[in-house]
Amino acid sequence: QLQACGGGLVQTGDSLRLSCAASGRTVSRYSMGWYRQAPGKQRELVAAITSGGTTVYADSVKGRFICSRDNAKNTVYLQMNSLKPEDTAVYYCAASMGGSLYATTSYDYWGQGTQVTVSS
Repeated sequence: QLQACGGGLVQTGDSLRLSCAASGRTVSRYSMGWYRQAPGKQRELVAAITSGGTTVYADSVKGRFICSRDNAKNTVYLQMNSLKPEDTAVYYCAASMGGSLYATTSYDYWGQGTQVTVSS
């Protein structure tokens, strides 16, 4: 199971750190992705990190968000800086055994989501 937390209501320019803790699975064996879904929009990849530590980011968050993992804690993080109202969404973490990091179908396990709301 994946448990995402850390969301909340913040103002433009603030920071948040999301955490995704895994139970019953070893995070280091998976590529881990952070997706988000805003009302009326498709779920989109925000960031992902491979088991080897390579990271990818959506263009919209490059330079602002940092995805990292702590294998000892079996946890993946998404540090979100300089938040904007357009970052408002439910954020999900997911685990993939393989395939494209950009494809939702590559992810085998999903967390329940945490709401991030950025006010202007």
